[in-house]
Amino acid sequence: MADSTKTISIWDGNIIRRALVDAFTKLDPRKMMKNPVMFVVEVGAVLTTLQFIRGIVAPTPATNFSFELQITLWLWFTVLFANFAEAMAEGRGKAQADTLRKSKTETTANRISASGKVESVSATALRKGDVVVVVAGEFIPGDGEIVEGVASVDESAITGRIRSRDS
Repeated sequence: MADSTKTISIWDGNIIRRALVDAFTKLDPRKMMKNPVMFVVEVGAVLTTLQFIRGIVAPTPATNFSFELQITLWLWFTVLFANFAEAMAEGRGKAQADTLRKSKTETTANRISASGKVESVSATALRKGDVVVVVAGEFIPGDGEIVEGVASVDESAITGRIRSRDS
């Protein structure tokens, strides 16, 4: 059986491009209100931007352009970076879910028929009560119980965690 598992890099180009776009679309205040801390930072960024622009249009002796510019840029950087990081996590999660769905449709099972013969079928063709044979290194084609033998199962594709022998 060919190994169809593929780890998804966090630096995948498609995920990064989508996250960059999402970082800006998440600036919508209706979306930002779901995260109150970042919403307050965004409001601060807007207010400091307005103050900076006001200082350019009508400067006063107390106007400190470099300070106001630094604060404005840091606040916008903070909001955009937080949105980007959130979008990266969402993108990676969606990619992993897509990979799991794809592996479910591509996985074959060695089902034992009523006559006792082993037949190769798609995992999506399995039904409750079917008995399958799984050998070391193969994907388990669906939920079920071990009825004969012993198994050690790698659940990392589902849980996202890799357990050591000690855990």
